[in-house]
Amino acid sequence: MRILIIEDDREAAAYLVRALREAGHVVEHAADGAEGFHLADTRDFDVLVVDRMLPERDGLSVISGLRQKGDPTPALILSALGQVDDRVTGLRAGGDDYLTKPYAISELLARVEVLGRRRLGAKEVETVYRVGDLELDRLSHEVKRAGKTIVLQPREFRLLEYLMKNAGQVVTRTMLLENVWDYHFDPQTNVIDVHISRLRSKIEREAGPPLLHTVRGSGYIMRAGA
Repeated sequence: MRILIIEDDREAAAYLVRALREAGHVVEHAADGAEGFHLADTRDFDVLVVDRMLPERDGLSVISGLRQKGDPTPALILSALGQVDDRVTGLRAGGDDYLTKPYAISELLARVEVLGRRRLGAKEVETVYRVGDLELDRLSHEVKRAGKTIVLQPREFRLLEYLMKNAGQVVTRTMLLENVWDYHFDPQTNVIDVHISRLRSKIEREAGPPLLHTVRGSGYIMRAGA
């Protein structure tokens, strides 16, 4: 799943990011409410994990603002305020679950997974992408071509997932830097070229016609056929 953590405590956030990534999720982090609202409003996530007390914009305001814009993404609220009235206020602001600090990471992971299943069941999100005979399962993280399993590293999987999600459309280098590497600047390296080359060698080795095409001067496109 794609998860956004909105948490201003950088040590706590780093721990959450690491734990969720180790569980196989794709995770982004925002350090304040304004940045978190912008990311949640402009990108597609399966679950939001939102601290209640945040600089710039508090967590409940972030969630209620998203609800007002029609965004139904499930949100788990984290807070040191654990009284009944506090939890009720959080849920009425648009939260889907409420977890009081300190918490066990195992419980947080379980709650995130429950919210993710609820999201997939309610939205009918496309969980399997297909381009030609290439298939990527977002939930199991399995990639197959012509029925044969292809083993990818986490970054390669995320790169392929984004390309296949946008199959038939040109994906620019800037789009890849922002959505796969979480860079909002040009690192002036050949990191994209290296990963594209590795990915292409894996998905097209001993397989059928090319599926990952370079569009000179623009970027890349996933499609079956020339």
